[in-house]
Amino acid sequence: MLQLYIGNKNYSSWSMRPWVAMRQLGIAFDEVMVRFDSFAPDSQFKRTLRPLTPTGTVPVLVHDDLAIWDTLAIAEYLAETFPQAGIWPASVTDRARARARSLCAEMHSGFTALRSHCPMNIEAQLPEVGAKIWAEQAAVRANVARLVDMWSELLQSHGGPMLFGRFSMVDAYFAPVCMRLHTYGLPVPPAIADYVQRVRAVPAVQAWITQAEAEHDFRDFDEPYRTQR
Repeated sequence: MLQLYIGNKNYSSWSMRPWVAMRQLGIAFDEVMVRFDSFAPDSQFKRTLRPLTPTGTVPVLVHDDLAIWDTLAIAEYLAETFPQAGIWPASVTDRARARARSLCAEMHSGFTALRSHCPMNIEAQLPEVGAKIWAEQAAVRANVARLVDMWSELLQSHGGPMLFGRFSMVDAYFAPVCMRLHTYGLPVPPAIADYVQRVRAVPAVQAWITQAEAEHDFRDFDEPYRTQR
């Protein structure tokens, strides 16, 4: 049986990606939630994860005695282990899958301004914070412009409702971005706003949102823009 180690659902965008993909695509797993207490070397969070991964971070996928960390590595392991699940887009050639991998890698290493200035916080509604960030942070505006261009081209090319037609790891990878756009009220064109809402309506995403909202576990170090909830 697979085990997926994750952090708090309200905050942990990297945990959200494989959890949503596996649940939506029918890959059974047991969830192990490791609460964020702090990220100090002696924290309970780090002590729990260090036997599994030298990075001491989530997510970690454990399959029997094998631990796989980093979301891209997890995605590739799932694609190899469950080839019929549809982790990557189905295609008569490898072009769509190659493109999907490129986009996930771009998300993995890029969009640093959006990730830094707009941390994922599902239970919050922060349009005032978002408006200030939008006005002051040109790099955030540039990140969102790239998302709009990317998503618009894919939705047009593949006809929706998801980026490559049917739901795949790419949509799971961008689900935390959709959470950020919603939480901070960042302005996007109607077609992109519609895609955000379609992602939020995916059953696995809805399950994650519901469970995140039920945590009621305010972590001040994850919310530098608020001192209390």
